[in-house]
Amino acid sequence: MIFRQLFHADTGTYTYLLGCEQTREAILIDPVVDAVDTYLQLLRELNLTLVAALDTHVHADHVTALGALRDKTGCISMMGEPARASCISQSFSDGDTIKFGTLSLKALHTPGHTDDSYSFLLPASDDETVRENYLFTGDTLLIRGTGRTDFQNGSASDQYRSLFNTLLRLPDTTRVYPAHDYKGWTSSTIGEERQHNPRLQVASEQDYVALMGNLKLPNPKWMDVAVPANLACGNALADA
Repeated sequence: MIFRQLFHADTGTYTYLLGCEQTREAILIDPVVDAVDTYLQLLRELNLTLVAALDTHVHADHVTALGALRDKTGCISMMGEPARASCISQSFSDGDTIKFGTLSLKALHTPGHTDDSYSFLLPASDDETVRENYLFTGDTLLIRGTGRTDFQNGSASDQYRSLFNTLLRLPDTTRVYPAHDYKGWTSSTIGEERQHNPRLQVASEQDYVALMGNLKLPNPKWMDVAVPANLACGNALADA
């Protein structure tokens, strides 16, 4: 597998490029519109064809590149089934597979940060093409944190269940790649987060709801621009 973790410094966003070495088909997870030229250059340099660009959820802190990438490459643009974005080419639901070459992601509906939040699991394969589970968690599970739950139909109860009933049931060796980090962390594992993530040390769902309710965070700086733009796959920014 071809794998690149790309960082957008202004918003602390990670974008992930995954490619099949045999077919040269690739996907991008959580692309940022400001970095489209970088993605296109990297695709050319690695001799990859972008077949799909997908978001883990409708972001509030940056503008997506889904529309721009579809326009420039002809790739499919994808979001989860609950997303209220009429611009996408295809949607996915819990348990669906997203194929690129001989590889495929499994979509896991993990609501809580937003009601349309998904994580993507790239499972280890028997032929050692992928030797470990890769889990792309969006804003559901961060490194030593979890995504806020106080807007965009978020729910701390839903997030608790997404974390403890879905993600934390994966093997401890599963590698965790979030959509954001603001402290320089690049990756983790399920086992590491289970042991050291302070928000996962709660005794009950009620304790988690209380913890998240006491955060009192300001709205993201780009929220008023990003959300409507992202519901249009990023094209609303160009139209403004």
